[in-house]
Amino acid sequence: MPISLEALQTLKTAIGFGLFSCVLSFVLAPIMTKFLYKFKITRKSEYDTTLGIGDKAGTPVMGGLLVIVTVAVITILFNWERSFTWVPIGVMLLAAGLGAVDDVMNVYGHKRRSRKLKQVLRLIRVHKNISQRIWLFVTLPWSIFKRASLWLGSHPGKGVHVHEKLLLQFAAGAITAYWIYFKLGEHWREIYIPFDGFIDIGWLIIPLIILFVMYSANAVNVADGMDGLAGGSLITTFSALTLLSILGGFYELSILNATVTGSLLTYTYFNIKPARFQMGDVGSLGLGALMAINAIVINKMLLLPLLGFIFYVELASVIVQIVGRYTLGRRIFKMAPLHHDFELRGWAEEKVVMRFWVVHAAVVILAVWISLF
Repeated sequence: MPISLEALQTLKTAIGFGLFSCVLSFVLAPIMTKFLYKFKITRKSEYDTTLGIGDKAGTPVMGGLLVIVTVAVITILFNWERSFTWVPIGVMLLAAGLGAVDDVMNVYGHKRRSRKLKQVLRLIRVHKNISQRIWLFVTLPWSIFKRASLWLGSHPGKGVHVHEKLLLQFAAGAITAYWIYFKLGEHWREIYIPFDGFIDIGWLIIPLIILFVMYSANAVNVADGMDGLAGGSLITTFSALTLLSILGGFYELSILNATVTGSLLTYTYFNIKPARFQMGDVGSLGLGALMAINAIVINKMLLLPLLGFIFYVELASVIVQIVGRYTLGRRIFKMAPLHHDFELRGWAEEKVVMRFWVVHAAVVILAVWISLF
């Protein structure tokens, strides 16, 4: 079946935006790099828990700003459509802002301490101030949540704590769910079931959207531990989302996805080992959330585990490691996330990254194929 003139024109426009984004990112890259070095926003090995096996101390972080700023500026100036792009960009900026705060606090902040649950329970019993005891008792569920959230992360350092990240990511997911459920209309409450058509799940789409946004943001964040891994994999994912958006008739989203792809090409060029800069939480959280939103809006939510395959596997390896540690009392992998397990088995960083790229690309192609039915 020949491609329609409208789809062909959309493809031409999307490619043009991708090239424009790539060129603009190249122009901005030296300026951003100089800024990061000037203010010494670099990896700090004594605090940075995502450092990995190789010593990357001294490498600028927040390199993801290059993509976030480029995509936001181009979209606001040339692709600002209230129905389809303003919420994805808003949620991307919210998640990126959270990541930026975390990156900056890890550089300039002070060690943040958190009371252990035993200490809180003890203070409830023995604190001299009765009002303080009441307050500690009332906020006990919050204290339990804070301590339990540490299972999903490392020991609290100078940055944003895990429970704070989870709450703000929940807010990002909730904004997305509200927009889709209440603003886009009843049609968007139907989800695509591969090989089986569409099914209306009503309000159940709300928790599903929140779950996918939170998981995707954290998944990209976890994968950002090796030079080139996150950027190269995201290029494949957003390229696929561009194609799927065109096929689905989502003009503005296809341009948005192409814009992200173009900027990621530049970012990955500078992120190939030895990296000129690294993505940081500002990029990984922002782009992870955007990946989920754009897939959800074009009704490919259930294909997200395939479209974001390597990211989903990376975060799943962390979860499996945590479950193994707390239930079996031992590690399942030599180290989590998964890319570090392969590194400890003797694979060079470049070998891990490029093979992960290939596997990820193959699964993304599978996702595109499935979506055609």
